[in-house]
Amino acid sequence: MQLTGAEIIVEVLKEEGVDTVFGYPGGAILNVYDALYKHSDEIRHVLTSHEQGASHAADGYARATGKVGVCMATSGPGATNLVTGIATAFMDSVPMVAITANVNLPLLGKDTFQEVDIAGVTMPITKHGYIVKDVKKLADTLRRAFEIAKSGRPGPVLVDVTKDVTANKTEFTNKKGSKAERKNHYTVEQLKEAAHLINNSKRPLIYLGGGAVLSDASMEVKEFAEKINCPVCDTLMGKGAFDATNPLYTGMIGMHGTKTSNKAASECDLLIALGARFSDRVVGNAKKFASHAKILHIDIDAAEINKNIRTTSSLIGDLRHVLRELTPLVHEKKNAEWNEHLNELKKEFPLDYSKDRLTCPFVIQELDRVTDSKAVVTTDVGQHQMWTAQYYRFRKPRHFITSGGLGTMGYGLGAAIGAKVGCPDDIVVNIGGDGCFRMNMNELATASRYNIPVIDIVINNEVLGMVRQWQTLFYGKRYSQTILTDKVDYCKVAEGLGCKAIRVTRKEEVAPAIEEAIKYNGPVLIECVIDKDDSVYPMVAPGKSISEAFDEADLAKKNAEKEMK
Repeated sequence: MQLTGAEIIVEVLKEEGVDTVFGYPGGAILNVYDALYKHSDEIRHVLTSHEQGASHAADGYARATGKVGVCMATSGPGATNLVTGIATAFMDSVPMVAITANVNLPLLGKDTFQEVDIAGVTMPITKHGYIVKDVKKLADTLRRAFEIAKSGRPGPVLVDVTKDVTANKTEFTNKKGSKAERKNHYTVEQLKEAAHLINNSKRPLIYLGGGAVLSDASMEVKEFAEKINCPVCDTLMGKGAFDATNPLYTGMIGMHGTKTSNKAASECDLLIALGARFSDRVVGNAKKFASHAKILHIDIDAAEINKNIRTTSSLIGDLRHVLRELTPLVHEKKNAEWNEHLNELKKEFPLDYSKDRLTCPFVIQELDRVTDSKAVVTTDVGQHQMWTAQYYRFRKPRHFITSGGLGTMGYGLGAAIGAKVGCPDDIVVNIGGDGCFRMNMNELATASRYNIPVIDIVINNEVLGMVRQWQTLFYGKRYSQTILTDKVDYCKVAEGLGCKAIRVTRKEEVAPAIEEAIKYNGPVLIECVIDKDDSVYPMVAPGKSISEAFDEADLAKKNAEKEMK
């Protein structure tokens, strides 16, 4: 059948099982939006308040559902407004297809109105990018984009289409949707070597990363960890891949990880890295990281092997498949002495915070209690993000959605909208700081327009909290441009954008506010006012070994020793 390029885009989206796209129209992409209008009963379009919100929503949708997220924008500034969201997805390996339209083919390269080489701009932050100049190549290019986005290590793919291609016609034949390829590149000998390392270790530690979530390997991880009775720590991206209530769980590792996990990594004799990339925020001083351990690294991306930390042995492949082959080869173990030691560390170094006033950790724990640890939680970036990772007990994968690699302020609300659209039966809560909320608060208008019942908890300390914490610790308390004491009323902003708003200033108000927000069938903002000098601990100073994590008690002791001198 003869179809226009715009109609072909819609047909391929249907082939790929796409039920929702997030975007914002404009002149160059009008043909596509006209085609979408005719298929609105098959593909839902969510009009965000800003193109960046569309990219974050597509990202949140993808993380929550495991499907490929799709966002759209017009040429020029519309396309460039997607860039931060594309980079966010790239850093965290999120499958996304971004479709943009460009000026007509004869006008390319002539500084035409709203012309930008978006394929060139996004080349370093996509798995692949295309510019389609021939309508005959459009369908197969889009199909290939979806295949690339979800195969191997997932990531975003950009497809830029000139406007005349969206209008031109060609013959089109429907095909089946593309499949995700997860190839494995290891031998039986390498598998046996990995099993040998595990069977001969006495102090093993599993270091769990985002790859465990992306490969849907949570059941395999549980079976593997429990067979060898091995303690498990996780990264920010790995949360939920291992039940946080499991006795083997030691907490997050790294800059704001638990002292137990950080000490375990420093004392173990075998570190088993599952779908993790040894980020600087995890390893601290790379020369001192797991210095007493052999390292077994399992990852689908060969480029990650020996990139940041030298390994003893490695297996390149899809984690779920690898563990299904590796687990039968390992022996059941007790590791009694090692586990007892770590249990003692848990008792000696529990996470703690001030109980005499309203704090973010208290809010998180109340949210965890009220939702029975079952909510899908998105966050922005900063102190609230770390507190959420520390105090919410994530029990399932795809329930913690955050910008880990790029650290994108303003990410959470758009991601929450995407997650709620993808998982309408789940409670979806975004936790952000007042600084982050200012960046993309306009997406509350999106939530109210479609009556998307997301709960947006704004932790208001009237400062850029994490930056201020660093200024306190490392910059002599010189608070340069981090104080936000002005006349912005966040509750009035939310109400003005069509949402319900609740302000919380006392501990006893937290649970009722959350319960009220859950019962309300619409978007709700809960503003929680906390002290500006609350800090996230434990913490590892930049450049230091993670074994040197410190907390408020350590700081007080250090300051007392200074005064004595």
